[in-house]
Amino acid sequence: MIFLRRPSLVLLSPIFCFALLQTVSAQQPQTPSADSAKTAPADPNAAADPAASTAPAQPTGVLPPGKRVLGVLPNYRTTNLTADFEPLNAKQKIAIALKDSFDYPLVGVGALYAGLYQLEDSHPQFNQGFKGYLRRFGTSYTDQVVGNMMTEGILPIAFHEDPRYFRLGEGQTRHRLVYALTRIVVTRTDKGSPSFNYAEIIGNGVSAGVGLAYYSDDRDFASFAQNWGTQLATDAISQVLKEFWPDIKHKYFHHNKPVAAD
Repeated sequence: MIFLRRPSLVLLSPIFCFALLQTVSAQQPQTPSADSAKTAPADPNAAADPAASTAPAQPTGVLPPGKRVLGVLPNYRTTNLTADFEPLNAKQKIAIALKDSFDYPLVGVGALYAGLYQLEDSHPQFNQGFKGYLRRFGTSYTDQVVGNMMTEGILPIAFHEDPRYFRLGEGQTRHRLVYALTRIVVTRTDKGSPSFNYAEIIGNGVSAGVGLAYYSDDRDFASFAQNWGTQLATDAISQVLKEFWPDIKHKYFHHNKPVAAD
């Protein structure tokens, strides 16, 4: 999860979502109908393979999520909705939060955003120059770590919530888009039942509040609310990427290749 302190980047999200609709709509997986399943010829070799009768059926058209989005961003907490639900224990939740916080590509992403903030002169209290850049890098990376630990580790343990994103993987593109965007307010409990996403909403609020300690020029309610909303919007877009990235990857990078996880 990457936190953007400048909402101007998140304002591009409607354009991003529209482009995604156009890209993925041509790649809708086709699931066999009930009638076709009844009339399909039986495989004469199926009975000869004892493992085939005991192996769990694989959902048609659902691609594996992969460990990275765009080949860079960590994607350790995504699983297919059709997979058998197995709850995570506290140790596993913390492990997910740590992986999302300290995976090596995120250092480069943090450095990239620090450079962007430097160009925008975001938080002029940090000044310019190399010291100013280091301060922007340190604070933006701290935002990320605090947010991840709260929304994916500490608060999911406290509220007995599952921090994973459960990917639909098939169906109408618009339905999947709405599903992905709304996962910031809907999640699963450790028992697998739907629940309000307390960890996401409160966790991002805590992160925005912690930021008041080192963003002295943003210590007012308007700035706090803006940062909180920006973080939620960023997470919503990241859910969309998690939902559609396997389809995009399969369409553009895996022609005539077997589907495999990253």
